[in-house]
Amino acid sequence: MNHDVAIVGGGIAGATLGVALGQAGMRVALVEARAPAPDEAAEDPLRVSALTPASQRILERLGVWRRVAPGALNPFSEMRVWETPGKGEIHFDAADVGLPALGCIVENRALAGAFEATLSDLAPVRWYRPATLEGMRREEGALVLGLDRDRLRARLVVGADGSDSRVRDFAAIAHRGGTFHQCALVATLHAEQGHADTAWQRFLPGGPLALLPLRDARVSIVWSAAPRHARRLGEMDERGFESELAAALGRRLGPLRLQGRRGRFALRHLRAERYVAERLALAGDAAHTIHPLAGQGVNLGLLDAAALAQVLIRNAEAGRDFGRCANLRAYERWRKGHNRLMHQTMMAFHTLFGADLDALRCLRDLGLRTSDRTPVLKRFFMRFATGQIPDLPDLARAGP
Repeated sequence: MNHDVAIVGGGIAGATLGVALGQAGMRVALVEARAPAPDEAAEDPLRVSALTPASQRILERLGVWRRVAPGALNPFSEMRVWETPGKGEIHFDAADVGLPALGCIVENRALAGAFEATLSDLAPVRWYRPATLEGMRREEGALVLGLDRDRLRARLVVGADGSDSRVRDFAAIAHRGGTFHQCALVATLHAEQGHADTAWQRFLPGGPLALLPLRDARVSIVWSAAPRHARRLGEMDERGFESELAAALGRRLGPLRLQGRRGRFALRHLRAERYVAERLALAGDAAHTIHPLAGQGVNLGLLDAAALAQVLIRNAEAGRDFGRCANLRAYERWRKGHNRLMHQTMMAFHTLFGADLDALRCLRDLGLRTSDRTPVLKRFFMRFATGQIPDLPDLARAGP
């Protein structure tokens, strides 16, 4: 089967790219290892994403956002970050940068359902799932993908298949990375006193603890901790877990009641040395992964998808071969620098807040208090965190 673009990986980045290209009339193959879920809302929404206003605009312009169930969305207008021990704290308010919200928490399963509905309306897009990529070889003007049950030919292959990317490996693109020696424990709880549409994050000696506000006074937590501690948190009885969580938060939100199961996953970081090759590009976690302490990983993947779509569509409209490496370089130059800056920033935060040294604790405490009292610094941090960066893709820009 011949396609213009074959996207390996149907997660948020891959699906976003598939929608954008399909709406532009390109013939797209979406290759996904998992079978479609019979009911996206059937299981507990353990995994959620904190989307920036820029990411939300991408999904709005693609028609995906309106299909997300309203009960799976919750905008947040404030954020509070503090450390223990110490008195340093910083408070962010969307009103300070003229925004109605700093971002929106969305349940990943509901977002996946919205992508399913949007993609089903696009005749140029065809799913291949469940399908495993087993090989890749070059032909004149194309790459041929060998799947377990199909064979595809595409003018361009995009690896959006996560940090263990087979596309990246088959293309022999080197990468650097490692482990944070931490696991993230995730769970959904009910906050009896509410959450005030505020995102909360406390830096603990073992790692950051984030609470993301959901609808109906629910919160989703991401607690980064040493693997042994994360395992213990996951195996504790419910009342013991709730008590330890409340203590870790300094009891700021009052009683928290666990809803459903808990999960955990190892934390890694990764940077691909190249984003493009002849007839090939990488996007999202296949090209870069960072620590979740700022919740920016999914936003970087959405910007990758929007930028790559823009480059491909403009090349196609100009009559250029969009799969040639020379024509893909614009995408790599556009996104690699921003992703590298975010990677380095998160690594610096992880190192700074993970070090248990008196001098660094004093520095962190001073830094948080100084930043909170300096409006210019606060506005800079908020613009960066909400996706107000230079050179955004057209899909992510504010205004018409």
